[in-house]
Amino acid sequence: MSVAIYRLRPGSIAEKKRLRPGDLLISINGNPINDLLDLDFYAAEPRLTLELEREGRRRTVRVRKEQYADLGLEFETYLIDQERSCRNGCIFCFVDQMPPGMRESLYFKDDDARLSFLFGNYITLTNLSEQELDRIIRMHISPINVSVHTTNPALRVRMMRNRFAGEALGQMKRLAQAGIRLNCQLVLCPGVNDGPELTRSLEDLGALWPSVQSVACVPVGLTRYREGLCPLRPYDKAAAGETIDRIERFSEAFLEAHGTRLAYPSDELFLKAERPLPEEEYYEDFSQLENGVGVVPLLMEEFRAALADLPESGQARRVSLATGTAAAPFLRQLVKELQTKRKSLECTVIPVENRFFGESINVAGLVTGRDLLAALEGRDLGEALLLPSVMLRHEQDRFLDDVTLEELRQKAGVPVEICEIDGAQLLAALKG
Repeated sequence: MSVAIYRLRPGSIAEKKRLRPGDLLISINGNPINDLLDLDFYAAEPRLTLELEREGRRRTVRVRKEQYADLGLEFETYLIDQERSCRNGCIFCFVDQMPPGMRESLYFKDDDARLSFLFGNYITLTNLSEQELDRIIRMHISPINVSVHTTNPALRVRMMRNRFAGEALGQMKRLAQAGIRLNCQLVLCPGVNDGPELTRSLEDLGALWPSVQSVACVPVGLTRYREGLCPLRPYDKAAAGETIDRIERFSEAFLEAHGTRLAYPSDELFLKAERPLPEEEYYEDFSQLENGVGVVPLLMEEFRAALADLPESGQARRVSLATGTAAAPFLRQLVKELQTKRKSLECTVIPVENRFFGESINVAGLVTGRDLLAALEGRDLGEALLLPSVMLRHEQDRFLDDVTLEELRQKAGVPVEICEIDGAQLLAALKG
């Protein structure tokens, strides 16, 4: 196996050693290089022997450098090889609930352990070969984020529609025994993997503590595009409340025994149950923010901490802030608190109803450009429109439905400012 060098960074070690684009990198210190993890792991040493091929001829290059110093090699793809797609057919998969006609990248389902380590993506382990599992253990790649959903092997097979899905708990035990840290996710479907099955999953994962460091319990997201898919129902107030109670019976007992809650309901579960969100202390180190666990309490804590240091005098300002319907009440509360110090500041919080995916989808990260424009129509937006950064894709220039930020600016008729999901930065954006 070999990988082709695409480019050399100017002034890099590789350039000084006269490597060229098109050279094939075969091995480092005798270890084959197949992807980014191999490269990063084996190239970290201060003394390297690189085996290369150029125009059919092998050559050896020896390098002395500081430990962890970068060689300056670039490849055609970030991972060096191709990103691995998901092999499951999960009954709750959000990608399967996307409407047709969107850009191709939105339909790609990744399930790549390398992205779990590098970017925090969640993986199911069904894509993991024995060799890859051994490599994770050998390289001590940690943490790994795992979409568990249930620890009942037969139920996991049914939920994920993959005959290998039931092997995950055994794989997790091997990783735990090797000291690999694991963060886990349970996407809960009413009547499927909640109730007693949820208790079983929590107890099984608790038995893997301290390698299992946290468990996020998230309600299934259902769009209006579910024709031909497995029938599922959303959580109602009563079911969400019962689920929270079940999680907290486990987490309170675990806290008493081990000093950590381990398992946390997502903010969305509390909202569906119409219960107040816990105080920030409940979430300990906020390890499950990516799964929507403690996002709102942390935002409010950060905002209030920054507000305490804000001088009462400041320039007058009138702005609008658009968000998903779930966050709107909390943002209105923060604006109200800000106005006790800055009476000259006016801010209209605009909740955006999700017509694209359906009203049950209420988070800012799934707001489309068209729905946003519909919510803004006919409104006086003031001096500027503030948007949370999660509304935009990674390119930061367009929404899910390919409406561009520039299109929005033109139609809104006011400057558009992008805010990170951070309380102090939100306060700074509001006050200008």
